[in-house]
Amino acid sequence: MQVSRRGLLAASAIGLAAPSISYGQSDVIRIGHLTPRTGFLGPLGEYAVQAIQLAGEEINAAGGINGKRLELLMEDSVNPQTGSAKAERFVQRDKVAAIVGEINSATALAIAQVVNRERVLFVNTGANSDALRGSDCQRFMFHVEGQNSMYVKTVGRALVAKGLVRGKKYYALTADYAFGHDLLRVAKNFMGGAGGTVAGEDLIPTDLTDFSPFLLKIRQARPDLVVANLAGAQITNFLKQYSEFGLRFPVAGFGFDTALAWGAGEGNFLGTWPVMWHHMIQAPSAQAFVRAFTTKYGRPPENQAWGDYTALKLVAQAMTATRGTDGMKIVEHFEGEGRMDILKTREGYFRKRDHQLMQEAYAVTALPPAEVKNRWDIFSPGDAVPAANESLEAIAATAEENACTFR
Repeated sequence: MQVSRRGLLAASAIGLAAPSISYGQSDVIRIGHLTPRTGFLGPLGEYAVQAIQLAGEEINAAGGINGKRLELLMEDSVNPQTGSAKAERFVQRDKVAAIVGEINSATALAIAQVVNRERVLFVNTGANSDALRGSDCQRFMFHVEGQNSMYVKTVGRALVAKGLVRGKKYYALTADYAFGHDLLRVAKNFMGGAGGTVAGEDLIPTDLTDFSPFLLKIRQARPDLVVANLAGAQITNFLKQYSEFGLRFPVAGFGFDTALAWGAGEGNFLGTWPVMWHHMIQAPSAQAFVRAFTTKYGRPPENQAWGDYTALKLVAQAMTATRGTDGMKIVEHFEGEGRMDILKTREGYFRKRDHQLMQEAYAVTALPPAEVKNRWDIFSPGDAVPAANESLEAIAATAEENACTFR
């Protein structure tokens, strides 16, 4: 059964007790969850909420955290100001042991500034900006979500292999907020370094629904490649309207969420895009998550669901390993770069110098409509990047590209 948006918004605090376990009233560990549930990022926030609820239920069913019941406090972050205020309330009033979530890069920074001051852990599950791992990095913030450099280098390899970069002209449409600006910067550095040139570029307001003026400009420019540095519902609307306009220029994205392709409707997904995770990964832990999520919600999970589910599991494991909820001890535990199961073929680890999760990523390519068998399996997943014989750091930003000095 699919949970409605209204149902998800109804509860701000959810106790996830397992019926077979008896807990005292004071034996509770509270973790705050912040993510956009409305606006252009709302479709992703819905997956995030469902996934973290599932993770919490599984943690409690297995005995909780150090014998204590996990309680999730869940709120819509809406915007940076609201996200900051709710993070402060979580920490000061509700005494949460950690905060998990977020998708908007500007809001993630606002939350990080609160937790750094309060010395409480924050695990970012959806904000991509390289700046969060560089100029704006914070000691108490870690990143399960991939950074923009990882997305760009992953799909960039695929585009170079397809002959769509060197000597080619590309037209870029970019979300007009912190994430998009950062992604455009990283994408232009990669494309220019690989021999591509700009045919045109436009910033797209986050509330825009009609892409026709920009699609007309693309038709006139006749680029060799259309690059979508978009986010949230922008991607869904772009894909639908690109198909309706009948444009035939190859399409690629440097940022992506599977749910947005699913939302575009049958026959409208096209091009090559990067993801940090997808539901066809055959690792046993990945498929166990897919089965549990699909059974509970009536649809497979996508990459945002993976991020929130994985983050909560890693936090619980760290609290178990450190035998408590002390923020600094958990920071030091993660900085030890211990390998962890992250529902992929290879284990991952948090890189000490910038707290980015080192992990595999994937460049997925849309299947021709005739090859699509159902509404979910609409792409060819491709091989994991980096390859098995490469370091996981091969697609991450280098210290020279993105220097971090913790505050």
